[in-house]
Amino acid sequence: MLRHGLIAALGLVLAMTSAPGARAEGPADIAPTGTLRVAVAVGPAASAFWTTRDPATGTPRGVTVDLAKAAADKLHVPLQLVEYRSSDEIAAAGSKDIWDLSFMPADVKREQFVDQGPDYVAYMSGYLIRAGSDIRSVADVDRAGMRVGCIEGTSTSRTVEKSLKQARLTKFVKPKQAAELIGKGELDALAMGMGALEDLSRKLPGTKVLDEVIQSTGVVVVVPKGKTAAKAWAARFLGDAKADGTVRRALDDNGFTSDKVAP
Repeated sequence: MLRHGLIAALGLVLAMTSAPGARAEGPADIAPTGTLRVAVAVGPAASAFWTTRDPATGTPRGVTVDLAKAAADKLHVPLQLVEYRSSDEIAAAGSKDIWDLSFMPADVKREQFVDQGPDYVAYMSGYLIRAGSDIRSVADVDRAGMRVGCIEGTSTSRTVEKSLKQARLTKFVKPKQAAELIGKGELDALAMGMGALEDLSRKLPGTKVLDEVIQSTGVVVVVPKGKTAAKAWAARFLGDAKADGTVRRALDDNGFTSDKVAP
């Protein structure tokens, strides 16, 4: 009787360990080329999502870069950063086997290209106002003659496009161009994530960030569509990174000390 019980228990263990999804994901599931390729969006100002270029090396730096390094270290593989101009560009390249992991503001439109995991920080968007402007509120932005800019391929751009009825909206493929124009006073308002706008405002004297939030979402970890094992690993990695302080350090080290880590 005891022998039969042991055999049955052993059979149950074998069945569980051989069941689909029961095995632990390994580096080959997440980084099949042997290098973890992490897609990042490079812009003119830093945020919990946007990276900027290191003035000394020209390479991207920022919160998502620090998280990418932590992910590669956990897998014990080299890291390769794959640069894009927006989160939509990253998502659209998801089926091309160019990148393995990325981070971006959650957005329903991108779900056809990527599988979204948990978030690590709230991402709020607003307006940066040019120097000398009489704009005092979000309502003031949507007036005839107002020149508003946003970055094409972002969830913020879709929110702004739906909300504006009178102002003239221009979508910029290159974030740097939009930043230069508002610095010159050739745009009245620029819509981006709050963190990036605050960073940009420090670089452009006289500009100001409105307090009102026009969009709020979470910045999530993503993998290309259909990568089930990679999605499970990414979710577990981000959960561990929030619990062990990795996300907190990435935010603090890049100047976002007031940003709260998502539960």
